[in-house]
Amino acid sequence: MSQNLKSLAARNLIRRYPFATLPLTLLLISGCMARESEMLGAPVEGYNHTSAAINRFTVNGAGGPNLGPYSGGGGQVCCGSVPRYWRPGLRAIVEWEKDPSPRGYGSWPERPYSEAWNKRMDEHRSHYTRHRVVVGIPEYQDAGTLKVHFLPCDQVRVSADNIFYDTRGYPYNFPRKMEDTECPKA
Repeated sequence: MSQNLKSLAARNLIRRYPFATLPLTLLLISGCMARESEMLGAPVEGYNHTSAAINRFTVNGAGGPNLGPYSGGGGQVCCGSVPRYWRPGLRAIVEWEKDPSPRGYGSWPERPYSEAWNKRMDEHRSHYTRHRVVVGIPEYQDAGTLKVHFLPCDQVRVSADNIFYDTRGYPYNFPRKMEDTECPKA
C-alpha cells in the first residue's frame, strides 16, 4: 500500500469515527502527566525505654504495637504515612495509653478472670494514663519507618528515616533502659 493510500485511509477513519482516537489520546496525555506521590506508606515501630507498659499508641492516627517495659524494635505494624521528602516544621501527633504497673497483676492470688480478679483488674485499669504530644520529626534524606521512642517523664521522640536504632547516624540512640527519673532534655 502506498504512502498516499495509507494517509487517505487514516483520514477516512477519523472522519467516520471522530471520537475513536479520543480515549487513546487521553490515555497518552495522562501517562505523561503522572506525578510521584507526595506521601509514602510506612510501617510503625515502637521503642519503650521505660518501666511502664505502652498498651497502645498511634502516630498521626496509625496504630503501633503494644510495648512491654524496656522493649521494642522488632514489631512493626502497617501502615502510617510519611512525606517522601522532609520539610521544615514536619511534626507528628503521638497518642498513647500507659500502664504504670504492668507486672502488678502477676502476683494476685485471685483466679484469673474470676469475678474477684475482674474487679481487681478494673481497679488496676483505673490507673492507666492517656497522653498526647506533638513532636518534631528530624530531617531525613530517605523516608522510611515511623519509629516512636517512649521516654521517661512522658516524653516522646519520632523519626521517619531509613536509618535504624543503634546504628550510626540514627538521631535517637537512647539506652534501652532508662530510669523514670532520667528526663531527657527537650
